[in-house]
Amino acid sequence: MDVTRADFIPIVPELFLLGATCAILLIDLFLSEQRRGLIHFLSLATLAATAVLILRAWGDQGVAAEAAWSGMFLRDNVGDVLKLAICLVSAVVFIYAKPYLRARDLFKGEFYTLCLFSVLGMMLLVSAGSLITVYLGLELMALSTYALVAMDRENRRATEAAMKYFVLGALASGMLLYGMSMLYGATGSLDLATISQMAAEGGAGDRRLLVLGVVFMLVGIAFKFGAAPFHMWLPDVYHGAPTAMTLFIGSAPKLAAFGMAYRLLEGSAGNLGEFWQIMVAWLAVLSLVIGNVLALMQTNLKRMLAYSTISHVGFLFLGLAHGGPEGYAAAMFYAISYALMSAAAFGAIILLSRRGFEAEEISDFRGLNHKNPWHAGLVLMIMASMAGVPPFLGFWAKLAVLRAAVEANMVWLAIVAVVFAVIGAFYYLRVIKVMYFDEPEDTTQADDRPADAHLRWVLSATRCFCWCWASRGAP
Repeated sequence: MDVTRADFIPIVPELFLLGATCAILLIDLFLSEQRRGLIHFLSLATLAATAVLILRAWGDQGVAAEAAWSGMFLRDNVGDVLKLAICLVSAVVFIYAKPYLRARDLFKGEFYTLCLFSVLGMMLLVSAGSLITVYLGLELMALSTYALVAMDRENRRATEAAMKYFVLGALASGMLLYGMSMLYGATGSLDLATISQMAAEGGAGDRRLLVLGVVFMLVGIAFKFGAAPFHMWLPDVYHGAPTAMTLFIGSAPKLAAFGMAYRLLEGSAGNLGEFWQIMVAWLAVLSLVIGNVLALMQTNLKRMLAYSTISHVGFLFLGLAHGGPEGYAAAMFYAISYALMSAAAFGAIILLSRRGFEAEEISDFRGLNHKNPWHAGLVLMIMASMAGVPPFLGFWAKLAVLRAAVEANMVWLAIVAVVFAVIGAFYYLRVIKVMYFDEPEDTTQADDRPADAHLRWVLSATRCFCWCWASRGAP
């Protein structure tokens, strides 16, 4: 493979992020605990500069796709939009997580460097043009999140969650690799575009082997999303990990998972849609049923949000099942919307938590409107948006994927989704009911600590941003 200067131009944002993360890792070695805030500032500046580089190259590039490193790395509008969303969500996560980490003696450079390395893996994943790049990006993202969950070594619950996450993640990666090996065996190529072309022209050696490879890849995709029946890791990891870590793994990686699904399904298996579209549809049904039904039984808010994640993945799969540009656009809109809503939901838990108290139980929100109406209003908007109540962002996201399902002649799937959307609204409304109609157990006023002022303002700004985006409607 001949490497030229032109190969480095599309990957400049990733190279900058890698260099800046390594520099932050070295700087952290020489900082005292009192100056740890510098790492927080440098991490936010790194994400902002990376986003500027993406925007600058995006403006030069226009709408044309660009390939580098012999097609292993792709630069197109889909990848750029997802990268910008990943940088935005990750920056919001850093701001939300800071007071939580400080209060629990977890405000360390490892949190920021692991998150930044994970972001780097996500950016590689959404720009993958080869099966090799897909796996490299996926493992860089996954290994960083495994370590992130286990960062609080004194927390036995977090350690157990990290072990479960690692073991099941390794199993899913093995299935994904097995599927990739079948694609390579059937086509003799690792390039996604070549695989797609050979599948369309009938040049694959064994079409059954090709289809079986796509099936195994779908298993890997479903695991990374947390779709049923490959969701067994999700509730325990969300519940066991410290909330700041759950905040990260519950938001930005979902964007990378969509990017992986788009590259693999559209890039290599787009011409096998008649095989995988119905499989994705049934994965959506299972996720909607299992996620919503089990979420109804939860009293722990983090576990409830974990099971609701499964149901949201079911909605996202409605767009993927379309298999066309409109379906992918709807699914990407849903993925970005959900990442913002999920970050805001876990940010609300952090906002109400304090040292020695984790606001993880739904009962912890009892009578919140009496103590702090502003906080209660923010949580109300978050829950209403996730439930799909108009005119909040979640409504437009659900409308987009339902429209995609109908356009794909899967009216039955859209009906199932609407039924379970109504069922799922119950557990979100239960949180609202507890805040507004139950008497508070603690009658003291909420503590408005100046140290958390930035968290409250950013949480409010996030809701305003989602409201403005929702006012424009779905794509």
